[in-house]
Amino acid sequence: MNILLTGATGFLGSVLVRALSRRKDMSLAVALRTQKPSLCSTTHVVGGCSSDTDWSAALAGQLVVVHALARAHIMKDEVPDPLAEYRRVNFDGTLNLARQAAAAGVKRFIFISSIKVNGEATALGRPFTANAVPAPEDPYGISKLEAEQGLMQLAAETGMEVVIIRPPLVYGPGVKGSFASMIKLVDKGIPLPFGAVDNKRSLVGIDNLVDLIIRCIGHPAAANQVFLAGDGADLSTTELLRGVGRAMGKPARLFPVPAGMLQLGATLLGKKAMAQRLLGSLQVDISKTCELLNWKPPYTVEEGLRRCFEPSN
Repeated sequence: MNILLTGATGFLGSVLVRALSRRKDMSLAVALRTQKPSLCSTTHVVGGCSSDTDWSAALAGQLVVVHALARAHIMKDEVPDPLAEYRRVNFDGTLNLARQAAAAGVKRFIFISSIKVNGEATALGRPFTANAVPAPEDPYGISKLEAEQGLMQLAAETGMEVVIIRPPLVYGPGVKGSFASMIKLVDKGIPLPFGAVDNKRSLVGIDNLVDLIIRCIGHPAAANQVFLAGDGADLSTTELLRGVGRAMGKPARLFPVPAGMLQLGATLLGKKAMAQRLLGSLQVDISKTCELLNWKPPYTVEEGLRRCFEPSN
């Protein structure tokens, strides 16, 4: 099966390249902004992802497109119009690729979206579901939802199958952002006031997400569906920090401070969004994913965290 992957140099894409390249039943090509011949045996330089990108050479002969390229979520976006910038790549660029894919005879288009399409938080014990009404709150989530809607309309018009995957926070070796910051704090043994946080958050290890994407490439039941991704177990911030410590072989030095006091302090310091990620809940229900695809995450949370620190995967 011939597969074209975009976003191959990113955190997720680089792991997908290794996993797909090992498959004897799949022939992988990647589309890159600039030439990197060592990444994959078949590469196509497309120069970006916008409304006028020409994908014709990259799409020739492909049966499946896995679209992992995106303008990623930026915590402090300083461009004058963030929504316009997200739409330029995540909506206009995605729909341009998808239209050309359909015209080129691609049978299935897999779009890596985001749980931010569902929203930013859940009530404790009331997880997001794949069929819930979307409620994005920031420009990144809005651009991803608009792309999803455009892709589903294109599927109805052309017959090309669309598969949408919405992951929550993805972690694994080489992870960046807030998860990397958490690892550094635990590694340095810095005392942290998160010893009594009673929230629940869903995560997905990168190896579990890659396994799910590969399942979606060929499974008949994946066609024109939305799937939530996850490890199948939710952790509080306290549990996550302790789990990171165990995986590193170092104690997480936590002391208890009431969540209300932490929330107040963060609000006064202008860190309300950060407090929501640390103190609030965001749970996802992956039962549809597991049942429809006959899939289960191959690695537990504990195994996924441990793999973050293994010399090689």
